[in-house]
Amino acid sequence: MMYDDLLARSFSKHEKKKLGYGAFFGCLLIALSICTVFKPYLGPLPALNLKQSMAAGFKMLMLRDTSGSYSTPLAPLTHLSETNTSSSQETVKAAKIVTDKMEPVTNKTEPVIKKMEPLCDVTERRGDICNINGDVRIQGNSSSVFLVSSEMRILAGNNNSWSIRPYARKGDRAAMSQIKEWSVKLSGRNEISPCNKNHSVPAILFSQGGYTGNHFHDFSDVVIPLYLTSRQYNGEVQFLITDKRPWWIEKFKAILKNLSRYELIDIDREEEVHCFPSVVVGLKRDVKELSIDPSKNSYSMSDFKEFLRSCYSLKNANAIKLRDGQRKKPQLLIISRKRTRSFTNIGEITKMAIRLGYKVTVTEPTMNVQKFAELVNSCDVLMGVHGAGLANVVFLPKNAILIQVVPFGGFEWLARTYYGEPTKDMNVKYLEYKISTKESTLVQQYPPDHVVFKDPYSIQKQGWVAFKSVYLDKQNVKLDVNRFRTTLLKAIELLHQ
Repeated sequence: MMYDDLLARSFSKHEKKKLGYGAFFGCLLIALSICTVFKPYLGPLPALNLKQSMAAGFKMLMLRDTSGSYSTPLAPLTHLSETNTSSSQETVKAAKIVTDKMEPVTNKTEPVIKKMEPLCDVTERRGDICNINGDVRIQGNSSSVFLVSSEMRILAGNNNSWSIRPYARKGDRAAMSQIKEWSVKLSGRNEISPCNKNHSVPAILFSQGGYTGNHFHDFSDVVIPLYLTSRQYNGEVQFLITDKRPWWIEKFKAILKNLSRYELIDIDREEEVHCFPSVVVGLKRDVKELSIDPSKNSYSMSDFKEFLRSCYSLKNANAIKLRDGQRKKPQLLIISRKRTRSFTNIGEITKMAIRLGYKVTVTEPTMNVQKFAELVNSCDVLMGVHGAGLANVVFLPKNAILIQVVPFGGFEWLARTYYGEPTKDMNVKYLEYKISTKESTLVQQYPPDHVVFKDPYSIQKQGWVAFKSVYLDKQNVKLDVNRFRTTLLKAIELLHQ
């Protein structure tokens, strides 16, 4: 009441109205000034909360980002006394201080970061393998494979590159030293040349180096792993060959054509950049020789043998089943060798087998896989001294028999690993005949008390070269036909089962 009386005495009614209008426009001016100063920051900023905080008798306005991206206290907008208000000029000045200290907010898009598994698995015992999906580019003349991406990717182990030798006999230095090394890298889009040739099907890159040319290694290191890696594509896959050997391609052309509908590419000679939706570098293989573990894969060795029957149009699915009084004779194929580990009395062996009721064929494998596969598939019993020729066991029909003649010199592990164990998964029965010292031609080269006879394992300890030079390269076999006769009779007994 006292302030109302004082105001009524000091100003007339008309003057009080003018004073009200002036106060109104003054407040409006202050509001417009504040809006003008803060206008650039009102658009892009997220929802803001203004909080008042008191400190030492002054009020401070705090700015907080409610989205959680940051929380930053701003400088005091203005100092307010308990009895006086700031003028519009002080307010504008304080606001300008704030804007000078604030960093401008932009709408930059943060790069997308994706986590992914390593491109390559280098933990496999028999061979490293890379499964790469996406924009995959291959520069053959630099032996490089790139996975191109515009996104930032975090790989497990923080490894963005690998060196791969695409041959499935990891750990064998002699074999792997002959294999070209390829680099597999994760790359940005601007770090690699654009595509010159685009392919719509996946690719598999593998080597034809190493021990290829040895029939056993042809199958165990390349053919079976290639089947295991590529069969899932049903022919819609491009093979990329490194360390190309034209004679090898000719030898196994029937298999290659049944696994891929596309012409092979000698990738080492390509200067253009080839692009694929996915690429496998290296071949998947089982730990065991000549094997496919069905518990870990979609296929088995039985499936592989059926695939071979289809490739070479092999007629016999099953070996003969003998019955008493049956006139049909079982077919015995003896694999001969001309250089080492050959039978020196092949005539005696043949005559004895014929007397037991076998029809006998003696031959040595050739580069013509088609003809030799047909011959092996027509037989019920396959026999030979330990060597690469016994790898033709893959062409035998079901329930056929493999007889491995094991030379003298501690071959037991090799014999079991290379052929004894694998036959179990092929539906092939296995017999083993270990020759005695008297049946080895080494008796003609060394005295009876020589370390070659007394301690073969001491030769093995000297390394593979020393072992091979004595027991593989210098040894032939003269079978004791009377002693071996029981093995052939056992085979006939198995054919009755």
